[in-house]
Amino acid sequence: MRFPRPAAGPLRQVARRLLLALLVLAVTVVIVYADRGGYHDNANGTVSFVDALYYSTVTLSTTGYGDIVPYSTGARLMNIFLITPLRVIFLIILVGTTLEVLTERTREQFRLNRWRSALYEHVVVVGFGTKGRAAAKTLMGRGVPQDRIVVVDPDPKVVQGAADAGFVGVVGDGTRNEVLLRAEVGRARQVVIAAQRDDTAVLVTLTARQLNKGAHIVASVREEENAPLLRQSGADAVITSSSAAGRLLGLSMLSPSAGRVMDDLITYGSGLDLIERPITKAEAGRAPRDLADLVVSVKRGHRLLDHDDPEAAPLQPTDRVIAIHRTGPQDTPAAQ
Repeated sequence: MRFPRPAAGPLRQVARRLLLALLVLAVTVVIVYADRGGYHDNANGTVSFVDALYYSTVTLSTTGYGDIVPYSTGARLMNIFLITPLRVIFLIILVGTTLEVLTERTREQFRLNRWRSALYEHVVVVGFGTKGRAAAKTLMGRGVPQDRIVVVDPDPKVVQGAADAGFVGVVGDGTRNEVLLRAEVGRARQVVIAAQRDDTAVLVTLTARQLNKGAHIVASVREEENAPLLRQSGADAVITSSSAAGRLLGLSMLSPSAGRVMDDLITYGSGLDLIERPITKAEAGRAPRDLADLVVSVKRGHRLLDHDDPEAAPLQPTDRVIAIHRTGPQDTPAAQ
């Protein structure tokens, strides 16, 4: 698992600890040298700056040869109330790596348990390449919180990049049950499958559908001939990336303006958005053409009716409409 967190480089952490250790040593040297009259050196009876440095080093490291000792009351009190706490701080800094690893593991385990207990009705994105990133960006634009999107990818670098961007990431092969279980796919509301290979997409779809019978699964394939296989595997919607891109290219060649409009419609927040939303109480009983948004289709139960279909009017309270909506600063994400 990879959770979003600010990253600090290892060299920076080592340098910070080294500076703290040197600071503690410097403070100890100053204290000892300032009170050098209260110390006795068995070699010559006096304590020089080098002797103070030597005494501070062996004392903080708990070596303690005993050749330099505090004999005055003030020096001994200074050792009790200042040198000893500094020794403890110095030792904590030295073993800080071990302590940090243990603390980090405990913290990560706590975050994992809390995350799992609170995670439900989320979105799992399998494959965080170009398609997966674009899907996650669109979901966020439509109001899905970033912490409700879980990324699954076999590449640790990709997952770490997703975590650095603020997503929760799971490293592993999405075709394996244990990997999708770590992403809590059993409690997910939607699953987006953006694998690089069509055969991988089929296996991920089969695995996800086995673990979650009610999730809405949207999958992407490169070849049109593989789309029926994905639908049979349990995908609710299949997007053929190569055909979709080809159609948009052809449309842009024949009509550049129409191509720009289509790109605008499928790019959320760029002016015109193609949205699906429930109708409001005020819109119930009206005809699709009477709505403020330009209605393209009406979804009634499992049927999709054209805007000019006689059965589409009047609109029923349980209907949903697919409409072209102009975005603005006052707009909020449409209900899904």
